[in-house]
Amino acid sequence: MERGAPQPASRTARDLGPPRRAAAEPGPPLGRTGDAAGSPPRCPRRPLPPAEEKHGGPEPLQRPPVRPPPRAYHGGGGGSGPRGGPGGERPGLAPPRSSDVARRRSGTQTAPPRLRARVPPAPGSGRCPRSAGGAPPGRPAPGTAASGGRPAGGGLRATGGGATPAPVPAAIFPRSPSAAAAMASVSYHISSLLEKMTSTDKDFRFMATNDLMMELQKDSIKLDEDSEKKVVKMLLKLLEDKNGEVQNLAVKCLGPLVGKVKEYQVETIVDTLCTNMLSDKEQLRDISSIGLKTVIAELPPASTGSTMTANVCKKITAQLTGAIGKQEDVSVQLEALDILSDMLSRLGGTLYSFHSSILNCLLPQLTSPRLAVRKRAIIALGHLVLTCSGSIFSELTEHLLTELKRNESTSTTRTYIQCVAGISRQAGHRIGEHLEKIIPLIVQYCNVEDDELREYCFQAFESFVRRCPKEMDPHIPNVMGLCLKYITFDPNYNYDNEEEEEMMDTENGEDEEQESDDEYSDDDDISWKVRRSAAKCLEAIVSSRHDLLQDFYRTLSPVLISRFKEREENVKADIFSAYISLLKQTLPTQSWLPTSDAPGKDDIPLTMLRNQVPNIVKALHKQLKEKSIKSRQGCFSLLTELANVLPGCLADHIPALIPGVVFSLADKSSSSNMRIDTLSFLHVLLCNHQPEVFHPHIKSLLPPVVTCIGDPFYKITSEALLVTQQLVKVIRPLDKSCAFDAKPYVKDLFPGTLKRLKAADIDQEVKERAISCMGQIIYSLGDHLSTDLQPTLKIFLERLKNEITRLTTVKALTLIASSPLKIDLRPILGEGFPILASFLRKNQRALKLSTLTALDVLVKNYSDSLKPAMIESVLVELPALITENDMHVSQVAIVFLTTLAQVYPSCVSKLSGSVLAEIFQLVHSPLLQGGALSAIMDFFQALLLTKTATTGYSELMRQLTAPIHSSGSAGESVTLHKQAYYSVAKCVAALSSACPKEAAAVVTQFIQDVKSPKSSPAVKVLAFLSLAEMGRTMNLSAQRELKTVILEAFTSPSEEVKSAASYALGNISVGNLQEYLPFMLKEIGSQPKRQYLLLHSLKEVISSSPANSLKPYVEDIWALLFKHCECPEEGTRNVVAECLGKLTLVNPSELLPRLKKQLSSDSPHARSTVVTAVKFTIADQPQPVDALLRGCIGDFLKTLQDPDLNVRRVALAMFNSAAHNKPSLIRDLLDAVLPSLYNETKVRRELIREVEMGPFKHTVDDGLDVRKAAFECMYTLLESCLDRLDIYEYLNHVEDGLKDHYDIRMLTFLMLARLSTLCPGAVLQRLETLIEPLRATCSTKVKAGSVKQEFEKQDELKRSAMRAVAALLTIPEVEKSPAMAEFSSQIRSNPEMASLFESIQKDSASLPASESMDMS
Repeated sequence: MERGAPQPASRTARDLGPPRRAAAEPGPPLGRTGDAAGSPPRCPRRPLPPAEEKHGGPEPLQRPPVRPPPRAYHGGGGGSGPRGGPGGERPGLAPPRSSDVARRRSGTQTAPPRLRARVPPAPGSGRCPRSAGGAPPGRPAPGTAASGGRPAGGGLRATGGGATPAPVPAAIFPRSPSAAAAMASVSYHISSLLEKMTSTDKDFRFMATNDLMMELQKDSIKLDEDSEKKVVKMLLKLLEDKNGEVQNLAVKCLGPLVGKVKEYQVETIVDTLCTNMLSDKEQLRDISSIGLKTVIAELPPASTGSTMTANVCKKITAQLTGAIGKQEDVSVQLEALDILSDMLSRLGGTLYSFHSSILNCLLPQLTSPRLAVRKRAIIALGHLVLTCSGSIFSELTEHLLTELKRNESTSTTRTYIQCVAGISRQAGHRIGEHLEKIIPLIVQYCNVEDDELREYCFQAFESFVRRCPKEMDPHIPNVMGLCLKYITFDPNYNYDNEEEEEMMDTENGEDEEQESDDEYSDDDDISWKVRRSAAKCLEAIVSSRHDLLQDFYRTLSPVLISRFKEREENVKADIFSAYISLLKQTLPTQSWLPTSDAPGKDDIPLTMLRNQVPNIVKALHKQLKEKSIKSRQGCFSLLTELANVLPGCLADHIPALIPGVVFSLADKSSSSNMRIDTLSFLHVLLCNHQPEVFHPHIKSLLPPVVTCIGDPFYKITSEALLVTQQLVKVIRPLDKSCAFDAKPYVKDLFPGTLKRLKAADIDQEVKERAISCMGQIIYSLGDHLSTDLQPTLKIFLERLKNEITRLTTVKALTLIASSPLKIDLRPILGEGFPILASFLRKNQRALKLSTLTALDVLVKNYSDSLKPAMIESVLVELPALITENDMHVSQVAIVFLTTLAQVYPSCVSKLSGSVLAEIFQLVHSPLLQGGALSAIMDFFQALLLTKTATTGYSELMRQLTAPIHSSGSAGESVTLHKQAYYSVAKCVAALSSACPKEAAAVVTQFIQDVKSPKSSPAVKVLAFLSLAEMGRTMNLSAQRELKTVILEAFTSPSEEVKSAASYALGNISVGNLQEYLPFMLKEIGSQPKRQYLLLHSLKEVISSSPANSLKPYVEDIWALLFKHCECPEEGTRNVVAECLGKLTLVNPSELLPRLKKQLSSDSPHARSTVVTAVKFTIADQPQPVDALLRGCIGDFLKTLQDPDLNVRRVALAMFNSAAHNKPSLIRDLLDAVLPSLYNETKVRRELIREVEMGPFKHTVDDGLDVRKAAFECMYTLLESCLDRLDIYEYLNHVEDGLKDHYDIRMLTFLMLARLSTLCPGAVLQRLETLIEPLRATCSTKVKAGSVKQEFEKQDELKRSAMRAVAALLTIPEVEKSPAMAEFSSQIRSNPEMASLFESIQKDSASLPASESMDMS
């Protein structure tokens, strides 16, 4: 240990300087730093050039002299002697002023001796605190070749008498920097660091090594050969340093060094480290093994094309396999196995040629006397199987099978079974084909009397079930039988007869059980391990086999329930966990798909579960009062899941459960988590059951919950407030009459909540829940609060003014204002209303929406308490909210305006033109539709009823139609979007229905507009659409000339006018069927030219008319449509099909069989029309046709095998529609249909033809549309029928799609991203084959002369592929795959791919979780 500096154990890399010397301590002579006796100088930062070290200072310049430093300024190099250098002036003289310039230029900094250590570097001096060189970056250092000095090899070599550096520092005559100069500067600097590394002072060595590490981490650094050699040699020497800290730093330097030196140097490093691994010194062995791991981690992946990695790995491998094989020293073996595993997991593919020698070296280790060696050998084998060839994998499995059959000793058999399980976990997809031979052996070992062996057997089964689901299929019943047998395997314990136990007094029974527990606890009994592994294996089976649910409820559920009494806590936790998995599998799939389908197979498990609920409660309710917290938590999570899966199922068992809940809340020994779990169970229970079942227990339930509100831990308080809020609804449900008297409980509920509501210094979540809870109390029990009510409302007013709590308060006030108890809010309305009005200006969308809802409720329920000034304060804010940028806010604002117009007709007269102007702007917007449009129509009708002059019928009509009429007359180009015409027409119809007196004149005006030759097409379109909307609800038969006007319009040159006329005819017919429908049918028959338009009118009639009124005409329409179903024009056929489909819904029992009969038609056109018609009978809402469709959709789906390409395409579209809108129709037919579907995903060579376009040949693929339709179906099936798909078969076709045409690749990339979240396990198994096409897409280059579209297309493809890659990277354990690791390193190393990947990640981070994947 050196004197003068304490051991730098706690020093970090940032704090590099050694401790300051105490004032009284005598210093060493100035010239002899680095002496063991001396303490280092003050600022050990940077060395002088070696030449200066020898001389004690730089040579004087030929200019005004620069004063030599009297003491080393930086680094650990020697300073000048007390008298300066040769040719230095007398000490103590200040340098002349003029030398400042020279000094600044030359980069030499001087200062008085005292201040030396503290002077910061001059701005231009190039002496940044990190770089230890003397020269500015990019300029050669003094004494280097570029500055006219002697060329430096590894820095300037000092000869015996000392080398003389060049007298002129380079910076005085700046030159163009060159690479050689930069390298020389670096090597000079590094050599000075190396010199310090030989210092006897460990602090110097530490700091120099640290500086070296900083240098090596710079990207710009280049070492010449000499420096490389020296650095490598020095670092390897430092690995044997006496000081541990220095060793650690030296090891860290090896990482960045690997990328900076030549291959043979890396080999030197590796050779030395491997030799050290076999050393007798333990410390050296440890540090060398860390060194090897560091080097391996830094080797460039093989994908970069570097040969270094392969050569270095071969060197290491040869040495390691030797060390492992010798079996002399166990610790060497363990380290070597560790490093080998590291290498195989990162660079397994590179070691391809060594795989068989690695295997031969690892297999004998499985019989090593040391278990630790066996374990590490198994891990190494696991990494090996990821990348080894098929033959080596077979060799390994054959070896394992042979050894398992030989069964030399139980101990080795255990190891071999562990090894099989380990391999299966790492590379499950490969072991699948060998399972047939493996499973029988493992089954046979389950029956050997050895608990550990059995445990490993079940662990192996578990990994097979998770990793090779398909190959395990035939073995599941057998494995499940073994699990059920051994989950009850407890030979050393006698579970008391349960019936007797129940008859005893509970207290008593509990004590006895405690005693028996102590009596039987047997340290040698490890049967619990068997039970635990059996339970885990069952969980794996349950979570991966949704299709066996009914079997599970028949066989597995009763056994698990009977094992809830398990005595070992850990085992019990796994049994609960397995049962929870079963419940989660039973949970009806919560998706956007309507579950209103007829009850199918999916409900049977729920019924079976319902019948088992009493047994579950019987097995659990006693445990809810056990001392063990872990058991109770398990019980509550299981019961919570149960209440979620089957709401209401615990209603009859509430009396049995409440005592346990109260016990866990009130028990002093309960942990915080215990209380939180209990409260969250209680919350689910209260939400999912009828209020009446709790009424008898409120008295016992309420006090402990209220106590929890006062708990100091915020999470408990917050859960308790949530439960209290629910309890208030239960105590007094206002939506139905209830005999329960809530009044006595108000005094318990109110004070606790009020205390939390008043507190300002509590957690945000507690604040919000206290506000919501108090809102619920006032809503339900406000009439019992008497004098407490007003002060509480005042607190709400305070919370409304606070930015953090305002949103929650607005929601609570909305609730209170809508209370049927008519709470008196007058005292806070005066101050509160303007605050609410101000919220409409805020930039927080949720706040605006909640505020509008609150205002709406207040205006409806408290109209008599509001003053005109209050209303006006709100009116001013409304125009800004009505904009097409946010349709939802606009809609809510317009609904509020409608309420105002109904409640305060007077204030509407003040409705400035600005609000109306905004609304008209919205009506003319292309984005308006749905809810916002209906809101505007309601508002216009409410406006007319207020009878104010400014908003009369004619005025509103004028403003509505102004843009369309003005564009016609003045020729201005105010072009409106097509959607705007429909919106205006709907508003016109709404206004006319509110003022029927005015309507007739308007209809006449519209007819005149259409007839007038001066009208522009826009005016005609609007007139027809308005007539259509009005005609749908009014009878327009009084207008005699309407029919002729419409038929004339069919010959108009403008397509828009034609389609508007056709739409008008259809809708006017709806208003008067007996007049118009026969006329329309006659026209369709007699006018082949207008057929298409007339059929569109017919479609409108069928879609919009009620079924009863259509019935008399069904036969005529049907006959007419069938005449046209073989029309060669596809557009006409599609309209006919839609008409047929919608007509079928009028009388399905009679018409559906007729469609089915038509399937046997000889004409492919007729067949395709019928199949398309069926597509239009499938809607997402339940309909009478569903039951009939279920019976015959199979026949329609047989057209997937139709010889005609077009029929197959429409059949796929119909199948897609069914899978999307009503999956229940096709779920049970998938086994028959999927082969035909998959068949359509294949590329058909016979459908690809070449077309000559002038001098170019162009290939056309007629099968593309069908393939696209097939992949679209596959994508839809993922969402709706995932549990019915064989995912491995499915993936085969996704793989083909990844190499197909542009459109199909885009689709399959989406599918891949979706699959990564839905079934990551299966994707993981196929990763190798899936990544190849992704890699190919990402690295494709577009030909230089291509058109712009080609570039955009390729860009979009790459983005889509990268999204799929990003999704794959979210799969757990994906980093174990060598292919993925290689690809991701390729992405990182390629700047274009890396930036694309980053942008994709940013995009997905900004999307909400639900949307992030489904970007279709």
